[in-house]
Amino acid sequence: MPPTTPASLFWERRDTTGAEHALVDARSGLYARGTVLAVDPIAFTCRYELQTEPSWTTAHLDVSAEGAGWRRSVRLELAAGRWRATTAEQGNLDAVLAAAGHARAGFPGIEDPDRLYGTFDVDLGGSPLTNTLPIRRLGLLKAEPGVAHRISAAWVLVPSLEVIQADQIYTPLGDNRIRYASETFSADLTVDDEGFVVDYPGLAHLIQ
Repeated sequence: MPPTTPASLFWERRDTTGAEHALVDARSGLYARGTVLAVDPIAFTCRYELQTEPSWTTAHLDVSAEGAGWRRSVRLELAAGRWRATTAEQGNLDAVLAAAGHARAGFPGIEDPDRLYGTFDVDLGGSPLTNTLPIRRLGLLKAEPGVAHRISAAWVLVPSLEVIQADQIYTPLGDNRIRYASETFSADLTVDDEGFVVDYPGLAHLIQ
């Protein structure tokens, strides 16, 4: 049986009908178990378990996603600077997506995990929880405002669970605000004193 956790976070999605509930323990790095529900691009349930080192570097992420007629899972592990991905798939997600008028999904996981070399954070698509990882790992709540920090993240697309190396930039703005940017997107996040997202414009907000 999984251990109990001292905190519970619940976000309501703004980009689609959905929500995320995470049980978290941030006393020594982060341990989190969560569930994501959403209807876009198709209705699905995503469950995850995340463990970091005390330094907030990712140790492993287990994710499963499931909908009518399909199920996928991926486990990402980082040890001694190398990533390993283990995947499983049942049913036909591509057929479900095609029937709903959407493009094909990529395969779960990543074909060459070495593409993630130098990556220390995971980014679960649509989940505000994983934005906390680089914020805490880099100490951005106490960092000099206006100084950009470029990172490489293991971006897990949901619901396909395809894993992509993604370049991201985090810039502290002061007053518990952090600017997140990728190649084509940026948003000014409001976080609490522990670095958990309170407001992610266009994506989600924390129900308190």
